[in-house]
Amino acid sequence: MQKSFPPYFIVILLAVCCLPNAACRFNPNMQGPGVAALQGEWQQDTTALQKKLLNYSLYHFRFSCDSFFVSVNSFSKANGGYPDSCVKNGRWGEYAKGVYTQKNDTLQLKGLFCNANFSYKNEGGCFRSGNYEEVFKLSQKADSSIQFSPTSSVIPFNARLIKRITCNPKPL
Repeated sequence: MQKSFPPYFIVILLAVCCLPNAACRFNPNMQGPGVAALQGEWQQDTTALQKKLLNYSLYHFRFSCDSFFVSVNSFSKANGGYPDSCVKNGRWGEYAKGVYTQKNDTLQLKGLFCNANFSYKNEGGCFRSGNYEEVFKLSQKADSSIQFSPTSSVIPFNARLIKRITCNPKPL
């Protein structure tokens, strides 16, 4: 007597075999195009409010295709617990690079902290290292001015375009 498999067993077997192939795909080997309106270098404008704050930071963004590089220059009138070798006269800089996505008015940056020369920062030492993630709500003020509202802060800031960049995707 020949044994046959029930029909539901065959359906389950096909699903188990095909599901991994449908869910997996290779990452692209080229940079994505990014958001055309963001391509370039953006410098945060300073405001009179900053002079009244105990601590504040100034952002400089560089968007090229789907990649970003950000330098965050921080200023403090009080030492925030960092050694004097890290905080030079109440000033210090941090850097990060990675990829960004924008959905509607929300800009999400995901990357890693790095050194000023784009090399990845080792764990330890002064300030933050490892993963960098930040989310901003964007509001276009003009063709060359955007208001960034960090979700981690209550103080929005304006940035102006200082140099336009054309996206030329590079191999990864």
